[in-house]
Amino acid sequence: MVYSHDTFGLGNIRRMLSICKYLIDSIPDLSILIVSGSPMVHTFRIPQRLDYIKLPCLRRTDREGYSVKYLGTDIGETMRLRSELILSAVSHFRPDLFLVDKKPYGVKKELKGVLNYLRIHLPETKLVLLLRDILDSPEATIQTWKQNRYQEAVRLFYDRVFVVGSPEVFDLRKEYRLSPSVSEKVRFCGYIRREVGLKGGDAVRKEIQLRDEKLVLVTPGGGEDGYRLVKTYLSGLEHLPAGLKIRSLIVCGPEMPEAQRKELFQAAAGRPSVQITEFTDDLMSYMEAADVVLSMAGYNTVCEILSQKKRAIVVPRVHPVKEQLLRAERMARLGLLRMVHPDRLTPQSLAGALLEELGPQKAGSPSPSPLELEALSRIRDGVLRFLSPSESAENGDGTVSRLDRPGPAPLRDYVRPLPVSRSGEG
Repeated sequence: MVYSHDTFGLGNIRRMLSICKYLIDSIPDLSILIVSGSPMVHTFRIPQRLDYIKLPCLRRTDREGYSVKYLGTDIGETMRLRSELILSAVSHFRPDLFLVDKKPYGVKKELKGVLNYLRIHLPETKLVLLLRDILDSPEATIQTWKQNRYQEAVRLFYDRVFVVGSPEVFDLRKEYRLSPSVSEKVRFCGYIRREVGLKGGDAVRKEIQLRDEKLVLVTPGGGEDGYRLVKTYLSGLEHLPAGLKIRSLIVCGPEMPEAQRKELFQAAAGRPSVQITEFTDDLMSYMEAADVVLSMAGYNTVCEILSQKKRAIVVPRVHPVKEQLLRAERMARLGLLRMVHPDRLTPQSLAGALLEELGPQKAGSPSPSPLELEALSRIRDGVLRFLSPSESAENGDGTVSRLDRPGPAPLRDYVRPLPVSRSGEG
């Protein structure tokens, strides 16, 4: 069972679905149930032996504050509903392994009752916390983990902590001052290698009739806060040399507000060298076709850039968390990409950066050391170690199934009353 709590963008659910798909493809007879509040989970291809339960959506109001995104219900009532849905799913699905994304107690501690239930009634279930490479600045993360007693949660409930990142970029054990008992549970898995595209780069270049032009792909991820990046890029085209042969593919993202998307489509309409679309389910083919990628610095996009070994300019998000800024700074320092700070983002600065990336690599400049991209296989290996013979029984046909376990226990004692508030962890 997998818990993924998306409140902003597509990052978490895309990452978790990539992990789930790889596990299903590489472990026979494995079934996975996802519980998620992502408003976009239905838009992804769902393979056989994977299903999901959709939780009511939340909206992040600040670093640790949340409100209800769509329903006209109180945040306290909505969190109680989410908690009960997750707990009911756990008690009936009875997972052999429970993989929790990012927050040890879940959003606003909605998993606290679930973790207690598992410890008492399903003690054989292994618990794994999955962390991306960088959560936020050390100052903010240390404070949040201390306030919510997350290190205690990891020590008491979790068997392992998988980090989809590299200590070469960011060693969160040291940066976030994890205790020795928590640090010893941490396993760095490397970054996630993205699958090749469906069509491939050559097919894309042929499809758009690209000849001797350079191709720039502009992708602000989900697009919810990508308007300024795309708008600045379109304005920056006017500052490029007149004879420069360049084509632009812009993917706005499905979560960009409609008014902003319409404005950008209108701005691009008068430019024959610019193609703009809302969404593609084959971004990797477009990235493979591109000479330069312009993007934000979200985890998934950076993994795509690293997988394709593309020249890239990233403009990181800096609010409400510093995750993207830290990632961009550290990877720019390693020579893996170029960063433009949003405070210095202008049409002129972006045009200048683009010209440098489109030009030839400077003679004698060292090639960046590639980062390990083996997260998926290492997570699989870790999961397989937990799904040991002592945790399963072999059927007559050679397949493996779970051991019989007692039926669901009463749930009422594990759903705690949640305070009624509009923000904060509660």
